[in-house]
Amino acid sequence: MSCCVVFTGAGKPMERMRLGDLTPRGAELRVRVTCCTLCRSDLHTHSGRRIEPTPTVLGHEIVGRIEEFGPDAPRVDGNGEPLHMGDRVSWAVAVGCGDCFFCREDLPQKCERPFKYGHVRLDEQRPLGGGLSEHILLAPGTTCYRVPDVLPDSVAASANCATATAAALLRYAGPMAGRSVLVFGAGVLGLTACAMARTSDASVVMASDPVASCRERARTFGATLALDARAALPEEVRSLTQGRGADVVLELAGAAASAQAALTSARVGGTILLAGTVAPVGTIAFDPEAAVRRMLTIRGVHNYHPRDLGTALAFLAGPGRDFPWQSLIAAEYALDEAEAAFASAHQQPGVRVAVVPR
Repeated sequence: MSCCVVFTGAGKPMERMRLGDLTPRGAELRVRVTCCTLCRSDLHTHSGRRIEPTPTVLGHEIVGRIEEFGPDAPRVDGNGEPLHMGDRVSWAVAVGCGDCFFCREDLPQKCERPFKYGHVRLDEQRPLGGGLSEHILLAPGTTCYRVPDVLPDSVAASANCATATAAALLRYAGPMAGRSVLVFGAGVLGLTACAMARTSDASVVMASDPVASCRERARTFGATLALDARAALPEEVRSLTQGRGADVVLELAGAAASAQAALTSARVGGTILLAGTVAPVGTIAFDPEAAVRRMLTIRGVHNYHPRDLGTALAFLAGPGRDFPWQSLIAAEYALDEAEAAFASAHQQPGVRVAVVPR
């Protein structure tokens, strides 16, 4: 038997459910969940800003220990390292089918028939698809990685989303050495992007946020400059970059105003990466002539490639160890306190709340 917490819609109390046989079939893996942190997309769904199929088990930033392999389950992780019973693992949020057009184009995160942890309707075939549970069955095709021993559960859990997404952003941005980087939003994703850019030898890392405490926190995660998002930001950025603008601009705040500012904060030939707007924010003005004349590269990044999770865990266990990740975990709750965990998370933007089955 295993217990999970089921979300049935915004404004409705979550329900506890007990499930019986959890024997893994085929290439499935049964994992005992040890920690699930609540991501901003979970909060968007919980509040009704984002609509997902219900009923569902929320939570995709997950760490757990392998309890049982299905008869056809792979015995190696995404790095080719052996997997054993009891190993601590995390896994990519999106699972591709491997056969569709997008999977063949090396975009498994945009598969035509995807499975996405914490975002799927609960049914008999896939009864445990989210982290707010005592156990989870990993779907066939899931790319999982062994979690380095040096990482606490709560730090490793957020690698499954924030750190892996930041790794994807920097992969698309290209080499960081000597470049100026502007990050809109100093939440967990933005702070992670600052840290990764700085350890990749970016010369200037500017973090923009309207909240003073978030700006100050950004300095402890690699930001060389902290800017008030309420100021005339594009002009300020140009004044800090010899009148040119930033080489790389990352919009991670998920706000229309920052997305608009991102378009005018990049230098000629600069790169703008949009990843924060995972819920509707409305439309913004876009001048195609300016984009052409300024030779901008504009790209959206949603989810991440499974290999980005491997990069994320290696970063946290390597150069990222110098940053205070544990300070981003604001509170910890038991599974039967899930309602209180969400209430706490809604009140504390920019940090994570952990749910730990006991």
